[in-house]
Amino acid sequence: MSVDLSTPLDWKTASGDAETMLEQLQANILRPHVREHLAILFLNFADATEGKAYLRALAPKVKSARTHLDEIEAFHADGTPGTTWFGVGLTAAGYAALGITTGVPGDASFALGMKAHDTRTKLHDPPVSVWEPQYQSTIHAVILVGDATDAAMTAGRNDVLDLITESISVVAEETGHGQHNANTDGIEHFGYVDGRSQPLFLTQDIDGEIATSPGPVVWNPAFPLDRVIVPDPASPNPTVDFGSYFVYRKLEQNVRRFKQAEQDIADQLGLIGEDRERAGAMLIGRFEDGTPLTVQRTDAAALPVTNSFNYNDDLQGLKCPFHGHIRKSNPRGSGGFEAEPQERLHIMARRGQTYGDRVDDPNADLPPSSRPAGGVGLLFMAYNVDIAEQFEFVQKTWVDNPNFPRVSGSTPPPGLDQVIGQGPRDKISQPQFWNASSAVEVDPVPQAVTLKGGEYFFTPSLDFLNSVV
Repeated sequence: MSVDLSTPLDWKTASGDAETMLEQLQANILRPHVREHLAILFLNFADATEGKAYLRALAPKVKSARTHLDEIEAFHADGTPGTTWFGVGLTAAGYAALGITTGVPGDASFALGMKAHDTRTKLHDPPVSVWEPQYQSTIHAVILVGDATDAAMTAGRNDVLDLITESISVVAEETGHGQHNANTDGIEHFGYVDGRSQPLFLTQDIDGEIATSPGPVVWNPAFPLDRVIVPDPASPNPTVDFGSYFVYRKLEQNVRRFKQAEQDIADQLGLIGEDRERAGAMLIGRFEDGTPLTVQRTDAAALPVTNSFNYNDDLQGLKCPFHGHIRKSNPRGSGGFEAEPQERLHIMARRGQTYGDRVDDPNADLPPSSRPAGGVGLLFMAYNVDIAEQFEFVQKTWVDNPNFPRVSGSTPPPGLDQVIGQGPRDKISQPQFWNASSAVEVDPVPQAVTLKGGEYFFTPSLDFLNSVV
């Protein structure tokens, strides 16, 4: 028997190799783990023997996907809280520092790394010299510690630090914590519901998503396992030991600049009253509460928030503009260059968390001047099977491409993703009214999201961590 990667997994009936895969796969890959409070430590190994010993000592703490899913069931059954999540990733330089030369994960982008000139050129990333100093250092490993409470996370972080020996150094550390709106939905610092649309790999999650979707299903959330996990080539048994390529980027958000841009666009379009909220929704593609702009024209409307939508009835971008963040990063079959099945190959499993403290309410009606201009942002994290085909493709070919999606006779062209796009910005088109007959040109949004550092990792199997010698 082998693990069938061509389909989603029914984890409750998994047996044989599929069961072993769940027992050896790290948590947070197939389904997001609770990480309301998150510590991320970046390590450097100066001694291979001590580095390997550290991974073996850490391995018993690293939670498997199977344990994670069982804990979720127990919590739903009787409220039993789950245990702290520990996750581990290694860079290509990390494998080399550990003296591991056989079975190193073979993804070309992973081998090159995020700091490489070719990678930064492809992604329009700033020079490494302007990254935060700690990210300019060589990173060999990332350790993630997450839990629902700050006390539990801190205890776990201290356990990780207690295992560190003299030859291992912490070159960087980040602390993330969840933000929520009045409906308890997770939001990012611009105030919008985040992480709503995700590829789903477990049949139980897929069935739940479909059951709560109003109306017919027009966007299938189901993705096969081969879009999120790959065999772990350095493990004792790659037929049952799997991992995933982990992309990490620290993205600082200038909330003041973005909120001023929302006001400027509303003024240019002559929007008044509650309709001014549509200015920001056209940049994100959703209203603050997560409602997709393409299906509803106002925030907090009668229909529930849905993820089952596409852009088939908005081919001219007169509901959700072509440059809207969620449209640029997932065109749902409307990109014009590839058929929907090919577009789906680029979608990745995102697991980000916000960082930074602020005194203002992100969803309050406040002037832009009262918003933070820095020090807050998103710790972007995503799991991939092919970094070039997933993360890099989305960033380069969709987000940073002013001519994506392909639109017949579009003047001006769609433009960059106005939220995370990097590169020169020109005028953009915005419909003055929802589903208007035409759009008008407005000034672009000044870049309000800046890369401060990042790297590519591979999250190995527990079998690898336990046996690395």
